[in-house]
Amino acid sequence: MNISKPILKRSQFSTGYAFFIGLVLMFCSFDIFAQSSAKANQQLSDIQQAINQQKQTLSSTNVEISDLEQQLKTDDIAIGEVARNLANTNTSLTTTRQKIGQLSVEKKQLTLAKKQQEQILAKQLRAAYSTGHHDYIKLILNQQKPSNVQRTITHYQYLNAARIKEIETFKSTITQLNDVTAQYQQQAEQLTQLTQTQSQQKQLLELSKTKQKQTLKALNKKALTEQQKLAKLEQEESALVALLRKMAAAAQKVDNLVGLSKLKRKLSWPVKGQIRHRFGSSKQGYLKWKGVFLSAPIGQQVKAIHNGTILFSDWLKGYGLVSVVDHGDGYMSLYGHNQALLKAVGDRVEAGEPIALVGQSGGQANSGLYFEIRHTGIAVNPKLWCK
Repeated sequence: MNISKPILKRSQFSTGYAFFIGLVLMFCSFDIFAQSSAKANQQLSDIQQAINQQKQTLSSTNVEISDLEQQLKTDDIAIGEVARNLANTNTSLTTTRQKIGQLSVEKKQLTLAKKQQEQILAKQLRAAYSTGHHDYIKLILNQQKPSNVQRTITHYQYLNAARIKEIETFKSTITQLNDVTAQYQQQAEQLTQLTQTQSQQKQLLELSKTKQKQTLKALNKKALTEQQKLAKLEQEESALVALLRKMAAAAQKVDNLVGLSKLKRKLSWPVKGQIRHRFGSSKQGYLKWKGVFLSAPIGQQVKAIHNGTILFSDWLKGYGLVSVVDHGDGYMSLYGHNQALLKAVGDRVEAGEPIALVGQSGGQANSGLYFEIRHTGIAVNPKLWCK
């Protein structure tokens, strides 16, 4: 009996000790759980903060991209204006050089005629010398002004009709020669001025192109994901479709245009160049090319494929400087990525008439022309119309 009591006490002690250890472990578990929970909450907070920072960065990037796109528009328009002015200056230079050439020929002919007439008059007046009127020879041959010649004629009315006719011809030749000489000088001065203007415009054009490249380079640094590129192209295409619908509504008011239905495979391409992107080929994701992109050098003339009226002549996001021509009966042609637009809204154009200059506006890396033909708002393959 006495032996069992200590054994019982030892058992009770073991039970109490186990209970105590259990309590300690339980409190330790609570502490570990609390620490784990706090760590998880901190991680969640860090993730949320990173998400917010990323959203802010994305928002800031979108603003920067928007600003750069606006700057690109400004650069494109500036280049278009300078290029158009330069084209006009080049045309004026060509015209002026042609006028100078014509005036030079006239001047030589009149100078020769004057010399021949002087010889004839000298011969006739030498005949009059025998009559004692030798001073008349000096007076006539020394005159260069028509008014002086006329006064001389008045003083010597006794000359016969043949001599008077020769003198009148001589006077007319001098007048013409003076006029041509003055015109020649004026055209020469204009040529000098135009040449200086051309040089300045070329420098300004190069500066504008450099600025455009810098803007485009900065824009390309803001790398877009494939999904973002697709979304961007979708927006640009939607904007173009909306514009063309608006243009189609306006085109209904235009008269005397018969469309393109009878002109399949009879029209000339708007520029000379290789097709870089074909109608219907893949553009981005599920998007397809609704027209063709023709590679061509900057500055080449873009010509209207047929008679029509300019419905749109402005900058359009994704397409740069764009010209849209209405051909009647629901047919329209579109010319994009131009360097300069040569026609304004409402202008009537003929087939083959220059309406723009090839460029790379709208963010294009390569120069060329984006060209579409649409019928009742639906894009059709240009190769079915152009030969």
